[in-house]
Amino acid sequence: MALTDLVKMSRLAKPLTLEEGRKILERDKYRCQYCGLDGLANFENSLIMSVDFVLPRARKGKKDANNLVTACRPCNLLKGRHVFANFEQAKAYVLNRREEVRRDWELRAARLRGKTASA
Repeated sequence: MALTDLVKMSRLAKPLTLEEGRKILERDKYRCQYCGLDGLANFENSLIMSVDFVLPRARKGKKDANNLVTACRPCNLLKGRHVFANFEQAKAYVLNRREEVRRDWELRAARLRGKTASA
């Protein structure tokens, strides 16, 4: 790893502490700010809740409450390191990608079910 890479890494916002993350989750009532999944509805939902940097740390996003939202892990992964002008654009992107991934999954699942039924 080059020295310039180490310098860039040191400029990233520091990871959230457990307490900082808990405050964001509580502020958002454990609800994904992208898709609306309710993390308080059941234990399984609560397990996939995380805190997302709207402007990613890798893109100099700050560890500031205004840059942090509760997100389910699927939405957090779909958003990835993409950069958006604001949260609403990020949300629109994530919801659109969820639909694309859902359609792809439905096609693949239908094909697999068809293969199983004919076997």
